[in-house]
Amino acid sequence: MTGRTTRTPLRVGLVGYGLAGSVFHAPLIAATEGLALDTVVTSNPERQEQARAEFPDVRTVATPDDLFARAGDLDLIVVASPNKTHVPLATTALKAGLPVVVDKPIAGTAAEARELAALAEQHSLLLSVFQNRRWDNDFLTLRKLIAEGELGDVWRFESRFERWRPQPKGGWRESGDPAEIGGLLYDLGSHVVDQALALFGPAASVYAESDIRRPGAETDDDTFFALTHTNGVRSHLYVSATTAQLGPRFRVLGSKAGYVKYGLDPQEADLRDGRRPGTSDSWGQEPESLHGRVGAGESPLTGGGRPEPTLPGDYPAYYAAVAAALRDGAPNPVTALEAAATLDVLEAARRSARDGVTVTL
Repeated sequence: MTGRTTRTPLRVGLVGYGLAGSVFHAPLIAATEGLALDTVVTSNPERQEQARAEFPDVRTVATPDDLFARAGDLDLIVVASPNKTHVPLATTALKAGLPVVVDKPIAGTAAEARELAALAEQHSLLLSVFQNRRWDNDFLTLRKLIAEGELGDVWRFESRFERWRPQPKGGWRESGDPAEIGGLLYDLGSHVVDQALALFGPAASVYAESDIRRPGAETDDDTFFALTHTNGVRSHLYVSATTAQLGPRFRVLGSKAGYVKYGLDPQEADLRDGRRPGTSDSWGQEPESLHGRVGAGESPLTGGGRPEPTLPGDYPAYYAAVAAALRDGAPNPVTALEAAATLDVLEAARRSARDGVTVTL
């Protein structure tokens, strides 16, 4: 599916200019050869001013209706607005004949994600999901180690996305209203589950524990879930805002060796600080002191194993792949059906935590 391929550069309409839109999508779109950030949708006057300051050629409009009124002048819509708007906005864009990128989670349910995938297929349009953590430095390094057989057969994959935020920040991401699709299960859980499925394939069963720990919190802020993949690998995944001592980002145990990696990929922090892809040869690179270690028989914290140089992170690769898919028919970097499989796991995890059972998929 190629969508529209007649314009170069492809003109992009971005819906939403909060964290996702301003920190991730807009800078990455602007840095991608063959894409041009044409229009930003936000009703907030300060955010409109911010968008024009950062991208002087961009148009700003207040509502999605204003954007879709110009559908014929655009080549791609990016949905980076609150989770509850993802399905209706993506539906409108596809029906208007426009390819779509949707920030994760694409929807609140796997069924909705599959309905969107069917709609995109019906209209022969690209529908892609922004799962940027597939281009994290540690994930790329782990994928390389597995492909080269450095770990042997992987037995257990431990992945942690932990924070220490003892006071709730509020906003829709921490709302207890189910319609908002908030909570860490769907926010950070979308990342760790997508990574696990991308590495080890489908899950056969899911067990989860989910808690609301902070005073005043309305939705899950400390969740663990265990996946058994159909190939036998077990993934133990942690997402939390209440972790006073952060664990390793990855701890991966195989038949030959293990890989332990601390610290987060630097790209989000760089984007938040205003640094931009393409302005430095060191984009996505981290200091040697943060490199993970590969070995067996001893803790990496006491010198066990060897340092494993971390590959540079590469968030720009996502939009480069989107541009190639639209222009040349290259593969969709993250399909809606892949996102639906992640939502299958998240829905199973929510049921498991609620009912105290292991859910078979």
